[in-house]
Amino acid sequence: MTDVKTRNLVRAAMLSALTLIATFIIKIPTPGTGGYIHLGDAFVILSGILLGPVYGAVAAGLGSALADILGGYFFYAPITLLIKGIIGLVSGLIFHGQVLKIRSDRIKCLLCGLFGMLFVALGYFLFEVFIYGSAAIASIPANLIQGLSGLIISNLLYVPLRKIVK
Repeated sequence: MTDVKTRNLVRAAMLSALTLIATFIIKIPTPGTGGYIHLGDAFVILSGILLGPVYGAVAAGLGSALADILGGYFFYAPITLLIKGIIGLVSGLIFHGQVLKIRSDRIKCLLCGLFGMLFVALGYFLFEVFIYGSAAIASIPANLIQGLSGLIISNLLYVPLRKIVK
């Protein structure tokens, strides 16, 4: 295994662990949905930004799915792995110029956060509509708030973390 591969695996493990921890630090229960708002989405977005699409997808998906498993939300772990993995992947593609050619890191971070915010709300809604029917719409506001917190916090943490991870 090369030095670069080892370094990338360690960084992915670190961001996966940070995603898990940030999901557990603050849990704000959402009335009527049985879910909660957390800070983990900031690290989901940052995983793609700091690690690129592939390692970012793995770190984001695994950290978030582990949070579901350890938090007693076993049923959600597979869809969380998929949704958060896609957010890490797309954030990496956006930030590293494989989707859009934008020079400003700030604008790229905002776009990654905006995608994450919308995809969390849409992804969980589409999953829950099969379980709860039209009542799944109740989860959209809480998921948008969670996504907005991920957008804001990832943009605040990008500069200091960029210096550490590089």
